[in-house]
This record gives sequence, C-alpha cells and structure tokens, in this order.
Amino acid sequence: MSVRELYVKGARVWIPDPDQVWRCAELTKDYKNNIVAVVYDDAQGVERTEDLVVKNDEELPPLRNPDILIGENDLTSLSYLHEPAVLYNLQVRFCNQNAIYTYCGIVLVAINPYDEMPIYGPDTISAYRGHSMGDLDPHIFAVAEEAFTQMERENKDQSIIVSGESGAGKTVSAKYAMRYFATISGSDSETQIEKKILASNPIMEAIGNAKTTRNDNSSRFGKYIELDFTPSYSIMGANMRTYLLEKSRVVFQAPDERNYHIFYQLCSAAEQGKLPHLKLRKPMRFHYLNQGLQEGPMVASKPRKGHQDNFHYLKQGSSPHIDGVDDAEDFIETCKAFSLLGINEGMQEQIFRILAGILHLGNVVLEEGNGDSSAISTGDKSLKTVSELLGIDLEDIRKWLCNRKIVSGREVFTKPMTLTEAVFSRDALSKHIYAKLFDWIVTQINKCFAAKAKPYRFIGVLDIYGFETFEINSFEQFCINYANEKLQQQFNQHVFKLEQEEYVKEQIEWEFINFYDNQPCIDLIESKLGILDLLDEECRMPRGSDQSWVEKLYDKCKKWEHFSKPRLSNTSFLIAHFADKVGYECAGFLEKNRDTVSEEQINILKSSQIALVHSLFTEKEKGAPPTKVKVLPTGSKSKQMKKTVGSQFRDSLNLLMMTLNSTTPHYVRCIKPNDEKMAFTFDPTRAIQQLRACGVLETVRISAAGYPSRWTYNEFFCRYRVLCNSKDIKRNDMRLTCEKIIGNMINDEDKFKFGRTKIFFRAGQVAYMEKLRADRLSACGVMIQKHVRMFLHRNRYRTMRKAAVTIQKYTRGLKARRHVHHIRRTAAAIKIQAAIRGWVKRVQYKRLVYTVTQLQAHARGAWAREKYQHMRRVRAAIIIQKNVRMWQAVYHYKMAMRGMITLQGLVRCFLAKKQLKKLKIEARSVEHQRKLNKGLENKIISLQQKLTEAKLEVGNVKTYKEEIVTLKEQLSEMKGVETQLKNSSNRVSELEAMVAKLTQEVEAERGEKMDVLSEKERAEKENRELVEKLNAENAKLTEELMNAKKEEAKKEGEELLKRKYEAEKQQMIMEYSEEKSSYQRLLKEFNRLEQKNEQLEEQMAKMTGGNSHKRTASNVSNLSGASDAPTELVRDDASEFNSIIVDDDVGYGSVRSRASEASDNSRNLESIDWGSPQKGDTSEIRIPVPEKVEDITLVLQLQNKVRELEKERRTMAKRIDQLENSSSPLDDSQHAQELIRLQELEMENAKLKDDLNRLRKSIADSEPQNNRIQEFMKQFEALQDELERRREECIQLRTVLANRAHDLRSLTQSSYGKDVDIVNEDGELAIAYQTQKQVNRQLEDELKSEKQRHREAETEYKSELDRLRRDNDRQQKLLAQNLTKGGGSQPETLLQSEIMRLTSENLLAVNIRPLQPPQNLQGQVDNLTEQLKKYKRSLKAYAKKIKESGGGDPPDLLDVAATTEGEAMPVIRKKERDYMGMFEYDRREEMQIIRVLIYELKPRVAVTFLPGLPAYILFMCIRHTDHINDDEKVRSLLNNIVNGVKRVIKKRHEDLDSTVLWLSNTLRLLHNLKQYSGDKAFQAENTVKQNEQSLKNFDLSEYRQVLSDIAVWIYNGVIKLMEEKVQPLIVPSILEHEAIAGLSGNKPGGMRGRAGSVARELESPVEPQKALDLLLKEMTQFYRTLAMFGTDPELITQVFRQIFYFICAGSLNNLLLRKDMCHWSKGMQIRYNLSHLEQWTRDMRLHEAGVTDTLAPIIQAAQLLQARKTDDDVNSICDMCDKLSVSQIIKILNLYTPADEFEERVPISFIHKIQNKLQERAEGEQAQATLLMNTKFAFPVRFPFNPSSIHLEDIELPESLNLVMLKKV
Repeated sequence: MSVRELYVKGARVWIPDPDQVWRCAELTKDYKNNIVAVVYDDAQGVERTEDLVVKNDEELPPLRNPDILIGENDLTSLSYLHEPAVLYNLQVRFCNQNAIYTYCGIVLVAINPYDEMPIYGPDTISAYRGHSMGDLDPHIFAVAEEAFTQMERENKDQSIIVSGESGAGKTVSAKYAMRYFATISGSDSETQIEKKILASNPIMEAIGNAKTTRNDNSSRFGKYIELDFTPSYSIMGANMRTYLLEKSRVVFQAPDERNYHIFYQLCSAAEQGKLPHLKLRKPMRFHYLNQGLQEGPMVASKPRKGHQDNFHYLKQGSSPHIDGVDDAEDFIETCKAFSLLGINEGMQEQIFRILAGILHLGNVVLEEGNGDSSAISTGDKSLKTVSELLGIDLEDIRKWLCNRKIVSGREVFTKPMTLTEAVFSRDALSKHIYAKLFDWIVTQINKCFAAKAKPYRFIGVLDIYGFETFEINSFEQFCINYANEKLQQQFNQHVFKLEQEEYVKEQIEWEFINFYDNQPCIDLIESKLGILDLLDEECRMPRGSDQSWVEKLYDKCKKWEHFSKPRLSNTSFLIAHFADKVGYECAGFLEKNRDTVSEEQINILKSSQIALVHSLFTEKEKGAPPTKVKVLPTGSKSKQMKKTVGSQFRDSLNLLMMTLNSTTPHYVRCIKPNDEKMAFTFDPTRAIQQLRACGVLETVRISAAGYPSRWTYNEFFCRYRVLCNSKDIKRNDMRLTCEKIIGNMINDEDKFKFGRTKIFFRAGQVAYMEKLRADRLSACGVMIQKHVRMFLHRNRYRTMRKAAVTIQKYTRGLKARRHVHHIRRTAAAIKIQAAIRGWVKRVQYKRLVYTVTQLQAHARGAWAREKYQHMRRVRAAIIIQKNVRMWQAVYHYKMAMRGMITLQGLVRCFLAKKQLKKLKIEARSVEHQRKLNKGLENKIISLQQKLTEAKLEVGNVKTYKEEIVTLKEQLSEMKGVETQLKNSSNRVSELEAMVAKLTQEVEAERGEKMDVLSEKERAEKENRELVEKLNAENAKLTEELMNAKKEEAKKEGEELLKRKYEAEKQQMIMEYSEEKSSYQRLLKEFNRLEQKNEQLEEQMAKMTGGNSHKRTASNVSNLSGASDAPTELVRDDASEFNSIIVDDDVGYGSVRSRASEASDNSRNLESIDWGSPQKGDTSEIRIPVPEKVEDITLVLQLQNKVRELEKERRTMAKRIDQLENSSSPLDDSQHAQELIRLQELEMENAKLKDDLNRLRKSIADSEPQNNRIQEFMKQFEALQDELERRREECIQLRTVLANRAHDLRSLTQSSYGKDVDIVNEDGELAIAYQTQKQVNRQLEDELKSEKQRHREAETEYKSELDRLRRDNDRQQKLLAQNLTKGGGSQPETLLQSEIMRLTSENLLAVNIRPLQPPQNLQGQVDNLTEQLKKYKRSLKAYAKKIKESGGGDPPDLLDVAATTEGEAMPVIRKKERDYMGMFEYDRREEMQIIRVLIYELKPRVAVTFLPGLPAYILFMCIRHTDHINDDEKVRSLLNNIVNGVKRVIKKRHEDLDSTVLWLSNTLRLLHNLKQYSGDKAFQAENTVKQNEQSLKNFDLSEYRQVLSDIAVWIYNGVIKLMEEKVQPLIVPSILEHEAIAGLSGNKPGGMRGRAGSVARELESPVEPQKALDLLLKEMTQFYRTLAMFGTDPELITQVFRQIFYFICAGSLNNLLLRKDMCHWSKGMQIRYNLSHLEQWTRDMRLHEAGVTDTLAPIIQAAQLLQARKTDDDVNSICDMCDKLSVSQIIKILNLYTPADEFEERVPISFIHKIQNKLQERAEGEQAQATLLMNTKFAFPVRFPFNPSSIHLEDIELPESLNLVMLKKV
C-alpha cells in the first residue's frame, strides 16, 4: 500500500495555519499531479477552497486520524503520529473532555487547567493504588504508582522529573506526587515524616515562590527532593537539593510581578498588629517591593504602618496583591509549618528579623556626596532599623555601604563608592543575606527530614524550570536552558533505550532510529573554551567586561554549529537549543557569575548580636551548596578565588545527572495552555511551542520512526475478525490467524512485524485497517439493508394486494345490503307517514278542546275571586272601625285616671313634708338624745363584755395585752394631765375636750371590733357549710367509685373463677379417666395372673399327687382387688434398664423428655432389686415373708400413721406462720368488698371440694374391699375438717382486725365530733385512700397465694394418695405371699419391711428437696451415674482415636459396661429438677471457663452447637453472680469476657469465621443482657418464666455499651475482611467480564495499553471470564458463614448493604478513570453483570431490605452509557441519573467514545445542555460534589434488639466443651 492511496476524495488532512498552527481540511478530489485540492473553514467560519502544490510525496499534508482514535489517553496509540495529531488530541481532551493529563509514551503531559479539579482526594489515591499506568486514565498518581511499584519489584531507585515553563503547574504536580507517596506508605518513625514533607511545601513556596507575569505562584528555584524508604517501603526521611535561586528578584521585579511571598506575608501580619518590633509597613513603602523600573527609592508622604507598599523591595512590580490569596492566612500556615519542622518560635523570630532587615535595607537612601562619593544621612531611620534588626553597628554599616577597602602591597586604602556602586553594593548585600538565609532554611528542613538509619531506597522528585525564552534573555535563562539541554539528552537516551528493549523483548528485527542528539550544544556550553569556561576566564581578568567576553565568544565559538552571532547586534549571541534558537544579551553576565560581596560588610554581619545572623556567615562551608558567592576582601587580584556561579551550577547539574542516571526516570511535562490564566482555554500557538521545547514531539517522532501501534493477537483478532474468512480462523493458533488477516490487507512486510506476543505496525497502518474494516462493515450493512428492504417491500405488496381484495369483497356486500335497506326504509316510511298524520290530527283536536275548557275555567274562577275579595274588604272595614272606637274610649279613661293619681300624689307629698318638719324639730331636743344614748350605752357595755369573753375563748391574749398597755399609757398621760391641771387651771377646758375626743375614738374602735367579730362568725359559718357540702359530695363520689369497683371486681372474679373452675374440672376429669383406665388395666392383669397362678397350682398339685389345697373363688375374695402382683418378680430385660438410665444430651437448647418421668413415677418399689444376687443369676428375686400377717399390718399402719401425723404437724405449722404474718386490716368499705369476694371464693371452693369428695368416693367405691383406702378416706376427711376449722379461725382473726379498724374510725369521730373532715385538712384522706388501695392489692395477692397453697395442698394430698395406694399394693402383695408361702421368722419380715419403708422415705425426701446435696442412697446412686457417664465419654473419645489411627474398630466397651451395670444394680431415674437457668462456678475456675469458651473455641467446633451457645453459657454464669449478689465476681467475669473477645479478635482478625463467630456471640450476649435486664422495653416478647429470670441486683447498662462498642469494632473488621477478598474481583467481574458475545469494544492501543506496564506483567490478575462466578461464590460463602453462626438477619442485611456499596464505589470509580470502558457496548455488559448481583440478592431474599439500592450509581452509569444522547433526551437523562453527581455525569459524557465509526460522538452542545440542566440540582448538592465515590464510607451500624425464645433452663452443656466446673442450678 502506497501513501498515495490514502489521499483520495473525502480524506481529511492538516494544513498549516498562522493562527491555529494547524487547520483541518478535506480533499475535494484525489491527489494527482502534485496538487492537493482541499476545502476548509476559516476563522470566520467561511468555507474556502485551495489547491496546494507539493514537490513530492514527503511534502503531502499530514493525514488526520479516524474519529475513533480522537481523544485517546495515549498519544502513541494514534495511527498517524505527527505534530498536528498530537496538538489536536491534546486540545480535544483538554477543552472537550476536561482531561488535563495525557500519556505520550513514557511521558505524562499535564496541562494547567487554572481551576480546581476534584481528582486529587483520598478516593482517587485509593483508586490508583495497585493499578498499572495503562489501566486507568492518565494521572500524576499513575506515574507515582508506577515509580513506587518499580521500586518495590525491581528494588531500584526511582526519580520523577517534572519540567515545564513558569505557570505550567510543575510545583503542584510535584506536590501531588509527594502527597501520593506520603499517603500510600506508612512511616516507621514517630515524627510522622510524611506530614513534615508535606509541611515543607508552604515554607518553600513562601521563601522560593513569587508572582510572575505567567504564574501567580512561580517557583524561582529548582529543587530535587529525595524521599528515603525503609526495606518495608515506608518513608523514613527525605533530603532536598536546591538549584539556582533567583536572587535578583529580592532587589528587582518586573512590572506586574512580586517579590517572594514571605515578604508580603510579613507585611500582612504587621497590618494585623503582629510583629510590631519589625517596624513593617505597606509593601508600596518598600523599595524592594514596588520600585517599578527605577533604581532609587520612592518616598511616600504618609506611610501606613505594616503595609507592604512601604518597602522599596516590595513595590517595584506594582502588583502587591494576588487575587484569591490571603497573605495573612498564608503567614499563619507558614508559621505552623516552621513549628512542625522543629523550628521554634525564637528561631522564627530571628528569621523574620533578617527578612525585615532586608526590606529596611532596601529603603536606605543613598545620596551623592562630594565628587564621586556617596553618603547616607545621619537621620536615615531605615538604616537605624536595619542595625537594630540585624544586631550590627550602625556607624560601621553606614561607612561600608558607601566605601570600600583597597589593598595595594602593604598599604590599605579606603575608597568612596559612587552612588551607582553603592546602590549595587547594597543590593548585592541584600541578595547575599537572603541567599544565605534560604540555604540555612533548606539545611534545617533537611535536618528535620534526615533519617537516623541509612535509607534502603529512594524516589527523587525533580521540580525544575523548563526551557525559557524571553525578549531579553540573561544569565538566569542561560543556566535554565543549559539544564534543560542536559535533561533532554538524558530523556532522549532513555526513550530510545525503552524502544530498543521493547523490540528485543518481542524478538523482532529493527533498524537504528535516528534521533536528535544535543551533545554538541552541551559541549558548546561546558567544554574547554566553551561558553562557561570563557565566562570564568573573563571573570578572573582584572579589567574583564561583558563586551570583551562576548567578543571572545565570537572568536572562539564560531566553530560550533549551534553558536551564531546576530547580524544587527554586537552585545548578544545565539545558541541553537533543542527547542529553539535563543538570543542572549551579554549585559550582566559577569557580575551575576561573580556574585561578589564586600568583605567588610560580611565582617559586620559576622559580628552581629543576633545568633542566627552570626551563624549564617561564620559556619564552615560543607560540600557544594547550590548557590555561593565570592567575597573580595582586597579587590579583584586575590589569588584565592572561589568558584563562580556558573561553575557551581555546572557541578551541581552534573551531580544531578549522575543521580538521575542511576535511577529509573519517569517524566512529567507540564504545559501552560494560555498566557491569560483562563480556565480550560487552549492556545495552540503557546502549546506547540512548549510541546517542541519539552521533548514531547521528540518522543512522538521516535515512536513514529519505529512501530508505534501495537496489538496483542487476541485483541487484533477480536477487532479485525470481519476482514477474514471463517476458513482462515485457527482458534488454537491466533498468530497464524492474524498473519492471514494481515497478509490479505497489507502487502508491504515493512509496515508490520510479528512479535512474540504482539503485532507491531508502522504509523498509518491502523488507520488503513480501520478504513478497510469500516468498508467491510459498510458493505455488510448495505447487503443487510438490501435484503431487509426487499423483504419489507415484498411483505408490503402482499399485504396491499390482500387488503385490496378484502376491500372489494366487503364493498360489494355493503352496496347490496344498502340497496335492500333502502327498499325496506321506503315501505316503512309510508306506514310511518300514515300513522303520524292520524296522530297529528288527533293531537290538534284534543288541544283545541283542552284550550276552550281552560278558558272557561279561568274566567269563572276570576269572577268568583273578585266577589270573594269584595266581601273580605267589607268585613275588614267593620273590624277596623270597631277597634278604633274601642281605642279611643280606653285612651280617654286612662287620661282621666292619670290626672287623679297625680293630684293625690301632690296632696300626700305636702302632708309628708309637714310631718318631716315636725320630726326634725323634735330630733333637735336634748331629751330625745338622752333616751337614744341611754339605750346605746347599755348595748355597748354588753357588747364589750361579750367581746372580752370571745377574746378569752379564742385565746387572743396578745391583742388584749396590747390594749391594756395602750390604756396604761393613756392612764399615765391622764395622770400627767392631772398634774398639769393642778399647776395650770387654765388648761382644764382643753383637757376635758381631749378626754371627750379619746372617749369617742374608743367607742368607735369598739364598734369596729364588733363588726369584725360578726364578720368572722358569719365567715366561719359559711366555711362550715361549704366543708359539709364538699364532704357530702366526696362521700357520695367515693361511694359511687367503690360500687363501680365492686361491680367490676365482682365481674372479673366471677370470670376468673369460672375459667379456673372449668380448667380444674377438666383436669380432674382427665385425671379421673386416667386413674380409671389404669385401674382397669391393673384389674385385667390381676385376673390374668390369677388364672395363670391357678393353672400353675393345678399343675403343681398334679405333680405332687393331687393332695394339695386348691384355691376357689372364695379364697380369692379374701384378697384385695388391687393386689395383682406375684411374689416372684422376674427381672426386666435390658431395654427397660436402658430406658431407666438418664438420657444423654439429645441437642442443645432442647428439653429432656418428660415421658420418662411419668414412667418413673408409676414404677412400683417392688421392681427394684434390693438384694445382692450372685453374678449371672438373673432368674428371680425371692423375699421371705412371715406367716403372721396381723403383726406386720399393725406395724405398717402405725408407721404410716406416724408419717401422716408428722406431715400434718408441718402443714399446720406453716398455716400458723402464714396467719401470723398476715397483712394489716382494711377499712369498712374495703372490708365489705373483700368479704363479698371471700364469700364467692368460699362458695367456689366448696364446689371444688364437693367435686373432689365425689371423685374420692367414686375411687373408694370402685374398691369397696380395700380397707386401707377406706381408712385413708376417713383420715382425709378428718384433715379437711381440721382445714375448715383453721379457715374459720383465720376469718375470726380478720374480723377482729376489721373491728379494730372500725373502732379506730369511731375514735376519730369522737375526737373530732361532727367535724371529722378536719382530719383531711392536709389531704390525709387521699393519702390514706391510696394506702388502702395498696393494702387491698396486697390482700388480693394473699388470697391468690392462699388459693395457690390450697392447690399445692391438693397436689400433695394426691401424691400422698398415690404413695399410699402403692404402699397398699405392696402390703397386699406381702400378705398374699404370706398366705401362699411359709417359712422365715418375724424379725426378718420386719427388717425387710423396715428396709422398704426407709427406701420409700429416702426417695420421697429426694423428690421433696431436689436442691439439697445428696446425703442418702439415692444421692450416691446419682453421683455414681454421673461418673459412669464421664467414663462413657472418655471411652467414646478413645475409641474414636483408635479408629482414626487405623487400629480397626475397637470392641463395644460401652455395651459391655452397660450390661455389667445392668447386672450389678438397676438405676432409678430421679425426678426432673426445676432448673433456674444459671451455671454455678468457682471464681478460681473463671479463667478456665474463659479459656474454653473464648480462647480455645474453634469455629468448626462452634458450628455444631446451638448458635450463640457460648454467649448463653456466659450469660447464665452472669445470672448466677447476680443471684448470689457478688459484685466483684460479676465485674471480674465481665472484664475477662470483654478482654478475651478483644484478644481473640486481635489474634484471629484475618480469619473470617472467627470474627463472624464472635460478632454473633457478642451480639447474642448483648441481646441477653437487654432481654433479662428487667427493663420493660425489652420484655415485650418474654415469657413469664423469662421475666422471673431477670437480673435482680446489678444494672449492667454500662457493660452493654462496652459490648456494643466491641460489636461495632468486630463488625468493621468483618467488613474489612470481606472488602479485601472482594476488591480484586470487582473490576474484572463488573467492568471487564464480557458475557454477551459479539459486543467487544476494543480499540487500538499504544505504549500505555493495559498490558504495557511492568506492574501488569508481574501480577496475576483474575481472568475476567471467571471473575463474576468467583465474586458470586465469595458472596455466597459470606452469606453462609454469617447464617451458619446465627448472625441476626438485620445485621446480615447491613453487611451486604455495605459490601454492595463498596462494589459500587470501586466499579464506578474505576469506570470514571477508564476511557476505554465508556461506550454503549460496555454499558450493556456492565448492566448484564450487575443483573447477576441483583438476582443473587433475590435468591438470598435480601432484595426487600434495599441492599441493591446501593448499586444505583453504577447501574445508572451503565444506563447512561446505553442511553440515546440527543437534545430530546436531556430531561430523561437528568431524571434517570438522580444518584450520580453532576461531575460524575459530565465526566462519563466526556469520556464516552464510540466503539465504531458508525456511532456519533457526544456533541459538546449536548454536554453543555446537560450541565446547565443539572445546575439546579448542583446548587443543593453538597455530598455529591466530589468526582469519585468515597470507598471508605460506612453506613451507620445498628444492632436491633433480637430477643431469644430459648429458655435458659433448657440449655445443656455439650460434652465436647468439657466444662465440668460448671454446675447447672
């Protein structure tokens, strides 16, 4: 295939453009005759055509890559590798996709976005950890991960070289790389070296960064940071090297630039009142901060203190502020960083003094002196401030800033300096001080970074300036470009080396690739007689100058091809660097290379009083620091010359290159997209300049010269399978198949090479194959369309023909039907017309008749109404006349009566007035007054006496005494008046008047007091009436309340008694039926045995000769009907004995069978072998019985009577105690109520007694011949009588108590009289009422307990009845034996009888007192039985071991032991105990219990137990400590449990089974503590027994919290284990698994393909096709583990909710970082894979709990990839992706890449519409602001209360635990 074949009509090419560098154009016709006809759109969007003339094929315009390759992550994956393709790909990724990182082979191209990007968080670091460089989207973290991984695997040092021009983002990239290393590697030291490394950034930015025209935070120095690692690859230390600090910025800044940040931070701090001793002001007031282009200081009229405008060194750039930067906050951060790095506040204070001193030194005003001298004014405040801050002598610094010392031979001269020289000397001193301080801070930082031990490996991060070219380039640009030449050479060699290694590895033939070698340019600079050498030589010349030096360059360097002289300049020279030709101005080269400072000024600084200043200039120089200066003590002829700046830089650069060459380099090239610092704005012109300068295009050129496109055989076959025939496919040999495919497409073998694992293609071949593939798919599509269209048209024709025939058929039928219908309608119409016409005429006639009739009726009605109205009016007029006449008569009558009354009133008024005058005259007479006063005086005296008596009665003595005192005072006053009367007779009249006045006042006061007394009596009367009324109402309400309660209690009691009666009745009926059936069975057995006995006797008689006595029916009747057992007892078989033995544990949490208990209770005592038979004798047991039965019967009766009397005595004693402890008496109302209730209970009890007596009589009547039963019935009746008598005594006692209460009430009434309510003055009655209610409840409880005791007594009587019946049976058997057999003496019979009696008593005692230790025979038997069970367990264990060791099946020792035991003695099972649900243990055995249950418990053993069994056992132990109220014991037990669980989890934290086991047990113990805590909130589902088992003495709520915290800790450990197992399966199973065949979206890959990294080659990832099955298998295993150990279902739901969130976060984060996954086919595959997880949740019944809701983000991402992306789908997409954040949606749309050319890309306009639509949601979206999901997010853990239905008393200890120290109680 030739190149011409690609230049056909429609092909797209790139043509040069002056504005956009390259412009896209399209060929309008095929390339012929060296003419390329193209059409393109200009900058205004106007379409233009142009014919390009080319000389040969090599000058053809570059071809454009297919759209499918546009926007690739790796530039080397492009089919056409050239400059326009690289530039356009970067522009598309940066502007359209907002992707700032792109790979170019081994280089990471980073474009500064000038905006904050949410791609540097911890989630992003986690996403890139463990992934190779080609796995995810390009990122600085990927480069850092590659370096770290290679250091781990290859055990080799690494370095990351970050370069670029100012403002490109070098410092930020280096900072993020170091942050990545600090995050992923843990530090072994205690100083947290990672934090210190990150803390060094603010310091270095403050003292080494400044604002430039290109960057607000430009690094003005180069630095190389080595991060030292330990053998475990954790950071142990660091080391920093700096290169070529821009010292000139301290004293001069260009317009719109700033000095170093630290100066402005100090001024901002001073503005806030800090550091007042530094005397800082605005930067505009400092010469070094705002000078402009002038050299002299600017003086401000009104300086503002503390502002940066006050300093010359800070105001030269006229740009003291940076938008968005707060210098004050940055100063605080810088101080914190100093403190973190170990520089204390005192040392910081000295640093700030030096920096402030530099600013003030720039403000020192130098003036011209006499002649060529200069001087400083004595009043210069800035110089004084400098001397104070730096601690130097003022006069010395004043002198040597204006003079210098010259040594000539032995003479020393002091020469004044000119103003220009003095200013230069001052600035040189400032730069020197700052450089020294900078080096000192770097040294201190390195000391803080330094590790104690030798580092194992290191990773170096080089942040160095990129290639620079300005309008005027000086010494700094020369050094920078020299360093870039060295770095570019190393880069080219490394790239060529990697290409060579790749070809050798794949075993392909290759030719040497020519690449640019910049060694000649380096030789021009650093070789002998090179530029640096000539510069140093010129610096050593006494009269050396810049002009003489440049002339030497013209002469000596003209032989170098890279050196040239400008045509129009004699002061500059040109150097052809690898990036571009750069012209340098020679002005200042010598001075900057020398960097001289006066020795006198240095000596002044050495003598400083400030320790830091003194140490900066007196310390010995060690090594080769990056910046040094020459100190000229005696002029320029000193023989001891120090190295120049250029020599130092060359040496340090060579050292750096040696370090880089010894490491594996990784390259980051930073690009500045525009000079305006606009976000995501791309300037092609500026970008292409930097791409040429940074070596990216050189990498592309080297790749293009070889084989840039590389495919694995499987990927190539999957992509280009359509280009081959099926017969050419060899599944077993993919290489042969690919060779056939390529052989059919490409004829030139030089265009491709077959490697060992890959196919290599030349540039452009992939585009050619993509074209062939697209053509083939187009042809296939055309063929498919042809057949589909044919099929559609054929079907359409057939359908149309069939439809036409059908339409015709139905049309003709319709026409015929319509004709028939018309005929029928005509006939019908005629008939209808006839009918209608007749109907119309009839209607008209009827209407006429109706109208006439109505007119007549209305006329007659009108006449009648008119006549009626006339009659009404006449009658109304008559009535009105009558009423008017009546009113007039009444009116005249009333007027006459009113006049008469008025006349009478006037006359009577006149007479009354006359009488009033007479009365007034009479009232004025003296006699009348005396009569009135005489009566009043008598009344006053009587009232006064009554008042005095009333006061004495009520006890108001105090008022009376006060009145007496008042009267005495008046008396004394009267005596004084009498004395005065004797002395002065003129005042008698006055005193008489005074006495009269006082008398009147006394009288008035007495009247008032009488009124008060009467008022008091009236109030007391009203109060008594009110109290009586309230008491009456209260009594009425109380009576109503009591009646209501009585009725309610009566109803409840009746219902309760009815239910109990029915239940007891049913129970007694059942017992009676059981007794009756058992009696019938015994009777049948007795008859059968009796017949058998008769047969045996007959046979025996026949054998003895027939002389023996034969029994008849009369003989049988002498015996009791219940006696049916023979004397000779046959031993039961082995099965019966085995059933007697105590059953082993049949399960944990289960209850032992109660069936054996009933069988044991029904077993007779005679079934026990109490003899001592010979071994092997199992035939029978013989008991000798004496002949005299009467004596034996008498003895037994006496014994039984003694036992019954003893039992009766104990029962009566209990009754007496209960009566003595009875409660307090009741009041009358309560007593009446209780009496009613007692009567009802007594009636009910009487009924029950009657039923019981009837039942007893029926039992007794069933056996009338049994005298023992009759006698027992009599005794029982006597006991019942005694019980009735006792009950009557109780009733009498309670009656006495009630009488006492009544007497107390009577006493109260007698004490208070009728006013009994006085007692309730303070509410005593209410309190008493409540107390009485409590007493009533207590009495009710006592009644219930009394009834319960009655039931217990009945039970005891029934058991006594059963025992007596058994005893009776035994006695009857003895009697029968005595009658049938003879022999033996009476003492032996008595002895045997006594033995049997003692045995029965022993068994009875054990049944009555099961909790007492066994002190009898049965207890010993139980102990022996327990020992036997232990021995059985041991035998089982030994037998199992023998079998496992291969010794064969051991003999059945257990059966032998059981047989022997059965032969020796039968085992009688004891009655089942009523356990309390707790385990008793000795405190000394506590650690042994913890060891068995916690430390040594294995999951495989625990799974065989009841889930949570250890927790149940531990809780039962806790219950026992609560039962015995042992505080220390419970505290010790709980602490040991907590510590034991923690210890086990820490030890086995990597074992999922162990962690799940103790998570389940911890929660079960927590739930038990809640369930049995006694809190009502946890007792809702408890049984009565469980509530009784609640903790009584201890509140363990604090330990519940501790257990809850431990459960959360274990839960987090379980989640972590599960996440670690699931993490490697997430991406292969969710993203890479392709279950749907034919939906592969593989595209061409470059050097950074997913298999191109070293890390990818060394690891063994899971195969994607098996990953999904493995993931589901792991999830199933998790679920089974959780369920197997009894984890709560709610907790299982929480676990899988968290795991599914982790799966979603991991897969979505990976998808957002992988461009190759973002296409529709992959979205379908992902959705299909997720459906398997959803189905799994449905299978496990977890879908209803919302587990799958956590998968919503990744599901919506997959749906977004599959959805249509047109303008009509904007709203639907926004609604569909509600769980995705705005940034995630935009990121996916930006990453979306069509899998084929037939699919269109997502338009930028569509993305903008989506973004605008989502802005509303983004305003309220805070949690979703980040791009990646937080993989560390954890849902809140909740442990819902889950009570247990298992009863504690049913828990049994498994034998395998061997907890013999625990005793169940």
